[in-house]
Amino acid sequence: MSNPSAVTAITAKRLMLALGAAGVIGGAVGAIAVNHNNAVASAAAQAAPAVAAAPAPAPAAAAGAPASTVALPDFTRIAAQQGKAVVNIRVVGGAKTASRGGLPNLDPSHPFYEFFRQFQDPRGERGGDRGTPVFGAGSGFIVSPDGVILTNAHVVQGADEVTVKLQDRREFRAKVLGSDPRTDVAVLKIDAKGLPVAPLGKSQSLLVGEWVLAIGSPFGLESTVTAGVVSATGRTISDAAVPFIQTDVAVNPGNSGGPLFNTRGEVVGINSQIYSMTGGYQGLSFSIPIDLAVRIKDQIVATGKVQHAMLGVQVQEVGQGFADSFKLESVEGALVLSVERGGPAERAGLKPGDVIRSANGKTIVSSGDLPALMTLSKPGDKMALDVWRDGKLVRVDTTLGDAAARPRRGQQQELAEVTDNSAKLGLSLRPLESSERRRSGIANGLVIEDASGAAMIAGVEPGDVLISVNGRPVNTVEQVRDMVSKASKSVALLIQRGGDKIFIPVRIG
Repeated sequence: MSNPSAVTAITAKRLMLALGAAGVIGGAVGAIAVNHNNAVASAAAQAAPAVAAAPAPAPAAAAGAPASTVALPDFTRIAAQQGKAVVNIRVVGGAKTASRGGLPNLDPSHPFYEFFRQFQDPRGERGGDRGTPVFGAGSGFIVSPDGVILTNAHVVQGADEVTVKLQDRREFRAKVLGSDPRTDVAVLKIDAKGLPVAPLGKSQSLLVGEWVLAIGSPFGLESTVTAGVVSATGRTISDAAVPFIQTDVAVNPGNSGGPLFNTRGEVVGINSQIYSMTGGYQGLSFSIPIDLAVRIKDQIVATGKVQHAMLGVQVQEVGQGFADSFKLESVEGALVLSVERGGPAERAGLKPGDVIRSANGKTIVSSGDLPALMTLSKPGDKMALDVWRDGKLVRVDTTLGDAAARPRRGQQQELAEVTDNSAKLGLSLRPLESSERRRSGIANGLVIEDASGAAMIAGVEPGDVLISVNGRPVNTVEQVRDMVSKASKSVALLIQRGGDKIFIPVRIG
């Protein structure tokens, strides 16, 4: 059982890579130690009455005077009314989690050591190291008066026993109806009726700068309220297939699975991850959009399992170098790195080196937008892709497959590769020997004997195999020289390095 009380920690290096690098269709994990203007606000107020009314703004300033400040929202009514639907979740499991239940690893001389020590496993500081049993805690919220509860999958992962405590202090043994590690959503059920329910909103309507409120049990402290603003939407982290809502709301271990409310008292997200160097709050909190969570919940309640759509590609970020190489007008899109044999993408005609610019009319700005879009789709859905190929935009229509039917990695065979080189790049090249082809399974390409100059600066290494240049497969040095001579500012090299294929942009102008 992973540590349920922990909000999973994302290292600084991983976060930097996650927020700016490749997006691969994959799963999501739990958290450890990861304005609008007045016109918009007015429209929102007309659309739905606010649960927590903000004080009236100050009178308009006279001409030439500084603009008046916006009044802060009043969250007291949300905390009093909707807080009744927030629950505390305690789990017991037989597997080892962490030696201190996910609590800060403080030295006994630390002034807060005794405070946090009271929330540890009652059998001692090293209870988790012994492996049996292990205790954890998290949060959740009621979405149906008959006892259906939403929380994080990592909160109940590996749990042998789950107990739910309501705001009125009643406790119930809970059944895990199902969980989906890929999106980190789990659904629980308790035997009760007439329970208070948290109203659900629309996460798609959230705007950056909006006020939001979290209610949960950080470090086991039940019914704790913290507030902040939406820092970003559609945020993808590492290989997570979730378009997270990023906020600066204080979220800590034990908050996992709790609700994120807007100023109308509607749940817009499930608190899932934090970025932290210490195990505690550092201003970067991530929530699962409620629109996505409801889709997962409905599948679990109906069938007990979740189906995920897949396109069958690996993608990476489009940087300025790639945009120059492929003559893109903007630095946007998902660069297709590889295509699974027999998958929906191959059947539709997608190729390595294609740049997916939009899907069903939705612009793909970063590579992470594509796997996040897959998570919001289901197997069998039609998807129209706008793809940049050979200097022009082409339409590719595909039908999404079922991720559960994806072949094991050992059975996958990727299509063409793209990489080349020439003297202008600073590469020494030679053809692949027949024994190297058999051993590596690479059908075409050139071995990079040495890398210097622009190629070395870009990250090309001796021993790499150059597969293609600007999306065109290469087998001879002459082909590489010809393609480089036609390039202006940079070229995109497809490199095979070990078992991985990566695109590397190399500036030559």
